[in-house]
Amino acid sequence: MAKVTFLGAGSTVFAKNVLGDIMLKDSMHDIEIALYDIDEGRLEESFLLINALNKNINEGRATVHKYLGVENRKDALRGADFVINAIQVGGYDPCTILDFEIPKKYGLRQTIGDTLGIGGIFRALRTIVVMKDFARDMEEVCPNTLFLNYTNPMAMLTGYMQRYTKIRTVGLCHSVQVCAGDILWRVDMLDKFEGHSEKIAGINHMAWLLEIRDKDGNDLYPEIRRRAKEKNATEKHNDMVRFDYIDKFGYYCTESSEHNAEYNAFYIKKDRPDMIEKFNIPLDEYPRRCVNQIAKWEEQKKNLMNGGAVTHTLSHEYAARIMDAVLTNVPDQIGGNVLNEGLIDNLPAEACVEVPCLVNNTGIHPTHVGRLPVQCAAMNMTNINVQLLTIEAAATGKIEHVYQAAMLDPHTGAVLTPDEIVAMCDELRAAHEAAGFPIF
Repeated sequence: MAKVTFLGAGSTVFAKNVLGDIMLKDSMHDIEIALYDIDEGRLEESFLLINALNKNINEGRATVHKYLGVENRKDALRGADFVINAIQVGGYDPCTILDFEIPKKYGLRQTIGDTLGIGGIFRALRTIVVMKDFARDMEEVCPNTLFLNYTNPMAMLTGYMQRYTKIRTVGLCHSVQVCAGDILWRVDMLDKFEGHSEKIAGINHMAWLLEIRDKDGNDLYPEIRRRAKEKNATEKHNDMVRFDYIDKFGYYCTESSEHNAEYNAFYIKKDRPDMIEKFNIPLDEYPRRCVNQIAKWEEQKKNLMNGGAVTHTLSHEYAARIMDAVLTNVPDQIGGNVLNEGLIDNLPAEACVEVPCLVNNTGIHPTHVGRLPVQCAAMNMTNINVQLLTIEAAATGKIEHVYQAAMLDPHTGAVLTPDEIVAMCDELRAAHEAAGFPIF
């Protein structure tokens, strides 16, 4: 019987999606599930929901255990064949609030702040502190496990695990799976989706839809480019940044416009509110989502449980597909975040890249992509610079690397001076430490 440990099991909705997918796979009906969290209330909620799901869709064949707190973490991990990471260190209050409110004092505005920018840098640093402990425990009690990281900032956390621990690690995101369908839907070409082919590669949240063809092999990009430019010119919508990417760089990318608005120096400018209006950019979007989600959680929980009649249909997530391919040796293909060891020729070898990967009983096998279009590689490099310096800061404990990561962040560097960036980083570090979430 295989065992999967879910770190951050208090992420109840996500735990339901991933573990529900697992229970629907023939190879994993009798799987052992270890739910781990440091929040007793959320852990109990997930435990009740997963047990109900197991009863309703899996005839109760899985075994579900819960483990609360750091003192029980090794027991949760012991003997795990797969470990899923879905933690959020510091939560909304205090850490997300700090990530947004302190930079705002300096005139730096963000939309999501979980992947790049000053928010992404500090989110990565406080999370790596915890993931170092995870790695030490896994190296002791489940050294051969496959670690599936879903936590953002994806490239920074996954890249650290791949370079500085002995744990086999792949980073997983849902944006690759939905990218082609998303753009076809947005430009009213969804009738071309069935039987289509695609090629996607780059970095997490900025992997490029390099090719998209219909079932007969016809290139769909010329018409996509025409329609995207026309739509941006004639109507306001919620994907205007990525449509502008298509116009200016030639290609669509995997993650949303609210994310990509802050991955560059182009759109969010200190003295240009007209750009926020023009590209319909939702500043402070992530805190707003957090507040709404917290407010609606009790009602959402009731709806999920449905009086104990909770059920599930397969999601877009890769985790269950990976586990099934490993356990059955029936190969599958995913989009995974892996070290760039000869995969994308014009990005650094130490970068964490997102590329097509084959999965079988020996693990994750990334495929060689070749060279990205030079402008796409250049855009990726502006993000990779920040990712590599943040990882270096986490590995060395040197505050100067935090400063350098922030200075090289396209959005932060475009808005603030070097001295302002240093002062902001120092204030953020002190605030995190005072809240009990050190960055080193």
